[in-house]
Amino acid sequence: MTERALGQSGLSIRPFVLGGNVFGMTADKAASFAVLDRFVEHGGGMIDTADVYSAWVPGHKGGESETMMGAWLRESGARDKVLIATKVGMMPGGLEPDRIRDAVQGSLDRLGTDVIDLYFAHKDDPDLPLDEVLGAFAELVDAGIVRAIGASNYSAERLAEALRVADEKGLPRFTAMQPELNLLDRAQYEGPLQQLCIDEGLGVVTYFSLASGYLSGKYRSAADLGKSPRGARVKPYLEGKGPAVLAAMERIAAETGATLSQIALAWVAAQPGITAPIASATTVGQLDELMGSLDLDLSDAQLAALSEA
Repeated sequence: MTERALGQSGLSIRPFVLGGNVFGMTADKAASFAVLDRFVEHGGGMIDTADVYSAWVPGHKGGESETMMGAWLRESGARDKVLIATKVGMMPGGLEPDRIRDAVQGSLDRLGTDVIDLYFAHKDDPDLPLDEVLGAFAELVDAGIVRAIGASNYSAERLAEALRVADEKGLPRFTAMQPELNLLDRAQYEGPLQQLCIDEGLGVVTYFSLASGYLSGKYRSAADLGKSPRGARVKPYLEGKGPAVLAAMERIAAETGATLSQIALAWVAAQPGITAPIASATTVGQLDELMGSLDLDLSDAQLAALSEA
């Protein structure tokens, strides 16, 4: 599969990014290492994590995913075979400059690396001047410990303002965006944000690309919600457009032989402005299935049918 330029970051990735949120959470060391090893066997690419993963789990404090990935990087010696994206901004202190400085060092230490390929502001911090936030990121880029910076969960208006401030102040630009996008959740990206990313040449990698697993077909009724801790999150899909979307996906599955997860990821990857969807796996079998989306080329008619549903 041909790589795509990640905006103007200088990075190129395949149209599939491995989500690291499960490492050290629902995937223990053995499972995490097996998935990461297999990812490299498949040709690797980018792995996406964050300093906050998985602080919401009782007994966790954040950094568990980065710590697990760092242990794997040391044991596998595979640092030169993958790109690492991580994030700052969800933990106490938000995007305060001192917090960014402390957070990046923590991430570097946990990951056991001397450079982060792509460092995201995990969410906007509207109480802070954008030039202060971008100035803190500039220090990291100038120091050579961050190669490129990105924004996640920014509105089109705030992202546009951040790009303007960067240009006016001579500060690094956000070169990548990470919004929510899947067949059932399109409002955050589609419209002004999508057009801005296209116009400004930002790379876009999407989270919740499988709608918390709903688009895999795992949840068909209320009785299925107990299959996973994420079951409560997908309940609204059962009562909305979810069943109609799954029906459309199943028709295309019959035409292509692809799985529902592969169809969901291929649809995201085909949307204007998208560089790659992010998806996570807790088993090698899941990863093999998800990365099969790289070989799925949906027709214009199939993409239109999915979007219509």
